[in-house]
Amino acid sequence: MKTILGVLLCTLLIMVNAHADEHRYRGDGHMMITPDELKWGPVASMGEGAEIAFIEGDLSSEEPFTFRLRLADGYRILPHIHPAYERLTVLYGTLHFAHGEYFDESATHELPPGSVAIMPPGDPMFGYAEGETIIQLHGNGPWGIEYINPDDDPRN
Repeated sequence: MKTILGVLLCTLLIMVNAHADEHRYRGDGHMMITPDELKWGPVASMGEGAEIAFIEGDLSSEEPFTFRLRLADGYRILPHIHPAYERLTVLYGTLHFAHGEYFDESATHELPPGSVAIMPPGDPMFGYAEGETIIQLHGNGPWGIEYINPDDDPRN
């Protein structure tokens, strides 16, 4: 009986651990991720000097999403709009950000770590990174980016 109980307990613990690992990245239930577990990759819509790490959600679906962007020192975010609210938190470095259809460094606001910015859909915005900068964005999809000047879009 002790052997059967031991086997059942071990099986249950294995199943719970497998379930926790499976859901750590899918967004079902609780999710806990340390910075070293993030997987960084290129951002097709932003080009060289920007990397993305997806945390949760499918940007093409009507559901919540969270991701981080890592921007190289001096990286310029050219004027663009989004189809839904953008909610941004600066985690590391400094983001200089502004509202407008034309890139104007002198019009930006300095956002140090801990700063938050919320921009409504269709409102043009731009900015640049001072030092390596990591920002976290979250909202509800579907999500995308449309550059004011189509020539600024690295996908073209």
